[in-house]
Amino acid sequence: MSTRPRRRLRMAALAVALVLAGCSSSGGAGAGTGGAPGTGGNLATGGATAAGGTSASGGTTGGAGGTIGSGGTTSAGGGNGTGGVGGGSRGGAGGTGTAGSQGAGGKAGGAGGSIGGNAGGGNAGAGDTVDTTAMAADMGFGANIGNTFDNTTAWETGWGQPLVTQAFINGMASHGIKTVRVPVAWNTYAVNGVVDATKMNRVKEVVGWILDAGMYAIVNIHWDGGWIDSEGTPQQYTLTSDVKAKFASYWTQIATAFAPVGDKLIFEGLNEEGKFYVNGDSSGTPDYAALNSLNQLFVTTVRAQGGYNTGRALLIAGFTTDIDLTCVDAFTVPTDPAGAHQLFLSIHYYTPYTFCGLDTVESWGSPQTTWGTSSDQTTLQNYFSKLATFSTQKKIPVIIGEFSVTKGMNYPRPSSSRISWMQSVAKAAFAHGMVPVLWDTGTDISRTDGSFDNDLQTVVTSLK
Repeated sequence: MSTRPRRRLRMAALAVALVLAGCSSSGGAGAGTGGAPGTGGNLATGGATAAGGTSASGGTTGGAGGTIGSGGTTSAGGGNGTGGVGGGSRGGAGGTGTAGSQGAGGKAGGAGGSIGGNAGGGNAGAGDTVDTTAMAADMGFGANIGNTFDNTTAWETGWGQPLVTQAFINGMASHGIKTVRVPVAWNTYAVNGVVDATKMNRVKEVVGWILDAGMYAIVNIHWDGGWIDSEGTPQQYTLTSDVKAKFASYWTQIATAFAPVGDKLIFEGLNEEGKFYVNGDSSGTPDYAALNSLNQLFVTTVRAQGGYNTGRALLIAGFTTDIDLTCVDAFTVPTDPAGAHQLFLSIHYYTPYTFCGLDTVESWGSPQTTWGTSSDQTTLQNYFSKLATFSTQKKIPVIIGEFSVTKGMNYPRPSSSRISWMQSVAKAAFAHGMVPVLWDTGTDISRTDGSFDNDLQTVVTSLK
């Protein structure tokens, strides 16, 4: 099956403002995890066919939030830390936390204190470590800022999105979002392998707003033209030494820039582009050794950059973020210099793809406009049970970094089916200690004030 239909889907999505996944531009025309043909899971980029203080020494603003953390009486946030607001929040996890005096990353604390404190998973001081299992229990329902910083046409607005505002970020928080994923195309706008300073600062600004609003933030290297798996080159679907060097360089730059930012910021190594195959033959055997080595390079590189990077949570990619292709013995969890319980596994879920994304009839399948039969439910539960078993075996919690269902233009999906599918995915994720993060491009979440459309509001209300 051609890998191109997934690329063609994204521009169609932009034109009709569908909820699309468009993160990887190749690797599976149809199904996401376990769907029809293909294994890539998401909709793609391009085409037209288918569907307190940041780092203020002295910590004078520290401690905001420390006093309200669960179990914390009077967190010593900001006594002499460099980044006071990041301090107090740790108090919530254990009584009289002292992260303020050692925290180096102001933006993670303060307003987020009670959130991180509830589970004790986040808001450690620089040099400390987190517990990703506890974090997962606290990260709630999340959303992507999709087709924005990940677009490869023009920075931030090139795929039709407005500039991200603090009002939008705060609105998401007020409506119940607790985790925000920020996909970024770094390589597209880099010059000779150096990330543009204005782009880095803009992402830092938005991440700061997310953390100040009390939410978790996830920053990644997204599809970005497909350079990670050498898409469109003679080396396609192989891991080259040049790619590894560039990958390490970008993560060195990103981690260094964010080193003072607290540990409610999570780094995600890559999106779905770890689709490496033996001899580059995508119809053949997956090259797990290549993906394993890239995930290891990500962890080792970030940990070496100091500050909060030495212990912050890191999100490693499954094989094309697909359940079936990831839940195998050949996929290994990196050795983490920070020790156990610091990593997450990234999986995306768009099953069945004929329902979630397909909006035209293709040779390999036709759009499915409804979802929710007992068979549909059984399939979903079986996939999440399989993933949960693998998560337990590998001792790594899971973030469902993307899931969504189109509203459909040519083949409209009724709200009842959309709601049922989104509810079922989110509930299955929560039942297994996973974090569901909706892929959104402005269809279900207003880019003005962060409010939800009726479908998503119904889903989120049902989860409370």
